[in-house]
Amino acid sequence: MKELSVVITVMNEKENIAPLISAIDAALNGIDYEVIFVDDGSTDKTQQEIRQHATDRIYLVELRRNYGQSTAMTAGIDHATGKYIALLDGDLQNDPSDIPSMLEKLIAEDWDVVAGNRKNRKDGALLRKIPSGIANAIIRRMTGVYIKDYGCTLKVFKREIAEDLGIYGEMHRFIPVLAKLQGANITQVDVKHHARLHGKSKYGLNRTFKVMADLITIIFFRKYIQKPMHLFGTMGFVAFGIGLLINLYLLVLKILGHDIWGKPLLILGLIFLLGGIQLITIGILTEVSIRNYFEGSGRKTYQVRRLIHGQQEIPKHT
Repeated sequence: MKELSVVITVMNEKENIAPLISAIDAALNGIDYEVIFVDDGSTDKTQQEIRQHATDRIYLVELRRNYGQSTAMTAGIDHATGKYIALLDGDLQNDPSDIPSMLEKLIAEDWDVVAGNRKNRKDGALLRKIPSGIANAIIRRMTGVYIKDYGCTLKVFKREIAEDLGIYGEMHRFIPVLAKLQGANITQVDVKHHARLHGKSKYGLNRTFKVMADLITIIFFRKYIQKPMHLFGTMGFVAFGIGLLINLYLLVLKILGHDIWGKPLLILGLIFLLGGIQLITIGILTEVSIRNYFEGSGRKTYQVRRLIHGQQEIPKHT
């Protein structure tokens, strides 16, 4: 078993591969490490670049198609063998030189997770910094997990924490919350951040709605997974109370001789009440069913095309 596994998800990052491998090699000198590159459906020559510069420390997990960063991270963690696991972006904006100090802090102070905080972030304000700051504030407020920078990929974990994260959808942004659900002790440190030199960013404002949808799921799992009746019971009693008041009001009108059939208040109330409860309930129950399906059966949310160690392809585990 290696001491450290560095998991890097990449998609169309061919210009960044060679300098990234060199930076990792220089930064982790003296550490028994491996690098797990997960190619998430690249359409350029990213895979060829990884294979060209691969050493015995480097593995390439090539996914059959683009599954998204969260699923690619899960694939990388599944194939990692290190006692500790570090997550790193493949765009050279994270600096591998921060990993040794983070690993040392994790071990020396017995943390479960050390998360990076991009102190001097080199991204555009309008499309990256401001939306990210708003999202971070909302997540902190809604989840009660006070991490400054949820969007920083650079994190170091104990292996047992990383293996049980259960990252789906766009859940990689909520990794600190997922770790906290396991009872993990989390700390954060300032890390370096560089401007992107090559390639295009995969992030944009279009992810906002996905993140908000996953936030609802995270809140449910954090607050109600062991006591769902506290959520559904409260909603049910509120709905029952509203319905009771409406029906009492309509009963009084009926006694007074008014025709209550087809009143807009009754129809509109029923549509919004029943429709809203059904949508929320179906969404949460579906999320629980998906987790039970994959985690209970041991199924994976991805398929690996091939696994490469150094210059050689090795058999996949079945």
